[in-house]
Amino acid sequence: MSELVLYEAEGPIAWVSLNRPEYRNAQNVALLRELDAAYGRAMADDAIKVVVLRGNGKHFSAGHDIGTPGRDIDKAFERVATPWYPHDNKPGAEAAYVREADAYLGLCRRWRDMPKPTIAMVHGACIAGGLMLAWCCDLIVASDDAFFADPVVRMGIPGVEYFAHAHVLGPRKAKEFLFLGGRMSAADAERAGMINRVVPRDELEGAVREWALKIGEMPRFGLALTKQAINMAEDRMGLRDTMDGVYGLHHLAHAHNTLASADYIGGQDVKSMKASLKEEK
Repeated sequence: MSELVLYEAEGPIAWVSLNRPEYRNAQNVALLRELDAAYGRAMADDAIKVVVLRGNGKHFSAGHDIGTPGRDIDKAFERVATPWYPHDNKPGAEAAYVREADAYLGLCRRWRDMPKPTIAMVHGACIAGGLMLAWCCDLIVASDDAFFADPVVRMGIPGVEYFAHAHVLGPRKAKEFLFLGGRMSAADAERAGMINRVVPRDELEGAVREWALKIGEMPRFGLALTKQAINMAEDRMGLRDTMDGVYGLHHLAHAHNTLASADYIGGQDVKSMKASLKEEK
């Protein structure tokens, strides 16, 4: 693996680490492709029973890359999660629709369906695209300094592409989360049922390891079938249909922004989005 994603095997656990700490683990497609390869490595290794996703540095992930030198929005890449054609030589709304169908929504759905259990180990910021990486994991354990946010309504966009908000929070909390666009603390996220557990920062890795080792004692096929059963129930509750419908609204918003302002994210940038999430005193 290259330096964007690190991989370490420890008994039945695969530790997969996002490794762009200088950019708060902002996700360009290069990082997401390496993450997919790391997950594939864990799925192919019979010694691995559970995968832990974490972020190096001060934060889990600040979301999709909207302004680093490594932003690769116009670069071609091979599709791995969908059969869509290349996006980089397409005009207008088609380019963004095709790119995000694979790189964002498609990959997250692919990772949700992996047969081995996954745990998101969250500390610091888990924002927008960071939520997508955590939500497609089976369990989420967070440190008490973690916070969660999806501020993209400021861009005129109704939430990130992997639109699980109403399912992981319930309708009213989801509206509060999106309409206000601010931080949700780890404690509030646990109370809302969005995450499983909150622990002190210095106990986070140990708590995750403890759960992962317990999971590792279970039979592999039993874990896979149990995960499939619960994911099936969640889809029958409408999760997949919700995502399909909202993905179209998401790209209507992108297209509207481009027509109204020539900027598909509504004039927002890293600085403005960071300012919108400044911790209230």
